[in-house]
Amino acid sequence: MSSAVSTNILQVDAFTDQIFSGNPAAVCVLDAAADEAWMQAVAAEMNLSETAFLYPYEDGYQLRWFTPSAEVNLCGHATLASAHVLWSEGFLSADSQARFHSKGGLLTATQASGWITLNFPIQPTTPTVAPPELLKSLRGLQPESVEGGGPAESNYLVELASEDYVRSLQPDFTMMRLLPAHGVIVTAPGAAVEIDFVSRYFAPAVGIDEDPVTGSAHCSLVPFWERKLGKSTFRAQQVSSRGGILQVQRSGDRVLISGQAVTVMKGTLLSAPTVTT
Repeated sequence: MSSAVSTNILQVDAFTDQIFSGNPAAVCVLDAAADEAWMQAVAAEMNLSETAFLYPYEDGYQLRWFTPSAEVNLCGHATLASAHVLWSEGFLSADSQARFHSKGGLLTATQASGWITLNFPIQPTTPTVAPPELLKSLRGLQPESVEGGGPAESNYLVELASEDYVRSLQPDFTMMRLLPAHGVIVTAPGAAVEIDFVSRYFAPAVGIDEDPVTGSAHCSLVPFWERKLGKSTFRAQQVSSRGGILQVQRSGDRVLISGQAVTVMKGTLLSAPTVTT
């Protein structure tokens, strides 16, 4: 027996309280699982860094994330956007916990005082030797340190000398695509007294030259700066052109990532997938 899947879709700006800033994500709330090729086609059509698809599953929702060209195993801003949609559209009561079953494991979200807090797995990095392609992609900037690397789902974490270097970096994306990693996080101490550290995130290998605000990158940034600064709670800023503010905290083997979100638009996809039940 087959059934048509509901195709309401919303666009949400995450890690901001103002439209046209933060990181936009599309959120598609489905009645049941959808065909993977259809989800990838929708993500390519939306052409945002991530499109999230979720449907009721066990004690929460199944959640998957797609860039315009590939599925990923963990995404912060599209999870934040998904939780925002569940509460703002009445799928969950305001005081309910959002529970997401994903390829990144069980993820939860709660909200209080206008902020949404995600509970994500920690992803610590270790010092490594920077490959030539990484150094070339930085266009002559000399890192203070380099960590991470390895399998495609991991990132290089590059510390630069100052926030100015992070802000002004114009990577060579052709070289960056050659790296054996999902993406590259660049970071430095914050210049403003109220900001502990700043970052930017580049992932051309999966179709995202620069991601405006990357919640999942902070799963590595938090333990990195914990070692550097000797504390576990931070106010962070991603200094892309759109920018965003995050409150982040180490909690055992988890990272608590807090941000705000605002709905920008709502619509209905006219191409509905058919699924077998």
